Amino acid sequence: MAGTRALLMLENFIDGKFLPCSSYLDSYDPSTGEVYCRVPNSGKEEIEAAVEAARAAFPGWSSRSPQERSQVLQRLADLLEQSLEELAQAESRDQGKTLTLARTMDIPRSVQNFRFFASSILHHTSECTQMDHLGCLHYTVRTPVGIGVPPGVVNIVFGTGPRVGEALVSHPEVPLISFTGSQPTAERITQLSAPHCKKLSLELGGKNPAIIFEDANLEECVPTTVRSSFANQGEICLCTSRIFVQKSIYSEFLKRFVEATRMWKVGIPSDPSADLGALISKAHLEKVRSYIKKARMEGAQILCGEGVDKLNLPLRNRAGYFMLPTVITDIKDESCCMKEEIFGPVTCVVPFDSEEEVIQRANSVKYGLAATVWSGNVGRVHRVAKKLQSGLVWTNCWLIRELNLPFGGMKSSGVGREGVKDSYEFFTEIKTITIKH
Repeated sequence: MAGTRALLMLENFIDGKFLPCSSYLDSYDPSTGEVYCRVPNSGKEEIEAAVEAARAAFPGWSSRSPQERSQVLQRLADLLEQSLEELAQAESRDQGKTLTLARTMDIPRSVQNFRFFASSILHHTSECTQMDHLGCLHYTVRTPVGIGVPPGVVNIVFGTGPRVGEALVSHPEVPLISFTGSQPTAERITQLSAPHCKKLSLELGGKNPAIIFEDANLEECVPTTVRSSFANQGEICLCTSRIFVQKSIYSEFLKRFVEATRMWKVGIPSDPSADLGALISKAHLEKVRSYIKKARMEGAQILCGEGVDKLNLPLRNRAGYFMLPTVITDIKDESCCMKEEIFGPVTCVVPFDSEEEVIQRANSVKYGLAATVWSGNVGRVHRVAKKLQSGLVWTNCWLIRELNLPFGGMKSSGVGREGVKDSYEFFTEIKTITIKH
């Protein structure tokens, strides 16, 4: 326990009110390994209350004009912006990520997203066609599927997947589910929702490749690829975990990459000079470490990081879930470290010969979320990007997002897309109306 300090007790938010729960779960501070708050262990009863509140709030909210709903979303963005520091502190403590990252990316991105969609809902048009020979006019309208912010519009229910998660996704009056997480959980969601024919948007894992050709600009490529591999402790679904480097520059790239990786500092989240904070939980840290052990057993080399370099932390944080950024080489494509999502500060660097070979190897995993291509050859960039089985491809850059464009993955990386057009289509139902005159 965190000394004698009173624990933060979270409550569910249902029908515009914070409500206590009869059962609670411990939540740990990843940077210390100590319990810092307690979270409701909700179940079917709380889900029923939330669904009922949403059902009651839906008619009024959905009948508001786009202008009114836009104003509400803009107001939410204002409130987030005003509380940026408080929210960043909470996000950092809950997740273990650095306070700097929470301040500069997580909370500002949330504000940006609200402002973007608040604007986009004002500019949608419907389809209209005429059939003069039959005296008919056809047009389409969009009707909301979900809900938005007066009491009952947004409800937050905490709990575990088997209890509150299953109650939510199997509820007959929950028409759609948007989920970000693991493939096994998505499979369970699909099973439970199938009898009700629910709409699903599933953003799942990735085993994202970076392909670095011999004409790549290493001055830009190396620091960007270090960041794409280890940002937020590698706990971003878009992080690079397989780096394919053309043989002619493999040794040079590896030397520079390891040197740059060793410059990244692991520290307590409040340290402004820290590049990496703590991983999300003890169980996840142990899982990530298990991949390093498997790589060693397979004869791979660990060039830096876990088990090679020393991790220096203050005494109070030595029980936290910290791990050095780790680079693995001399590893086969068939290894679990090259096939499975590790979701930690671990990346594998391997050489390749030809363009055709690397495309085949990059596509050889079950995932297809994101990829990065580094080359000065414009023709090659277009050829490779087109052939990669990936929902997103960045060339000579990483993590530049445009909310107008689709976001999502292929294969086991998910179902559906996010983005202004795709989100609009997912969160509404289309209706065709024919008028005969």
